[in-house]
Amino acid sequence: MRDWIRAEGRRLANTVIWSWDGFRAAWATEKTLRQWTLANALSAALAFSLDLTPGERALILALGLLVLAAELINTGLEEVVDLVSPEMHPGAKKAKDCGSACVALTAIAAGVAWGVVLLG
Repeated sequence: MRDWIRAEGRRLANTVIWSWDGFRAAWATEKTLRQWTLANALSAALAFSLDLTPGERALILALGLLVLAAELINTGLEEVVDLVSPEMHPGAKKAKDCGSACVALTAIAAGVAWGVVLLG
């Protein structure tokens, strides 16, 4: 049992390290990730400064994190597409555009949530 716990602890530690490496790599090269992180920080600060219910606050914070997650997925997708298809190709464009649309839809969802919370 102790060996299993140690192995799972190592696996968890590696997962944290690899995740942090991925975020740092994207942060270093992706201006949009830095912009969304700033927007997310401002959104979170506003969510904590307003008189929101815990559920409203959780929704705002969770959707902000989903925007960041979508941006990271989009970054990974773009890297793979560029590696596999360095020249312009309609399929590569479609893949990249779909990744961008994913980020846009999550950002719209976060905006809708803010609208409903503030106006509802």
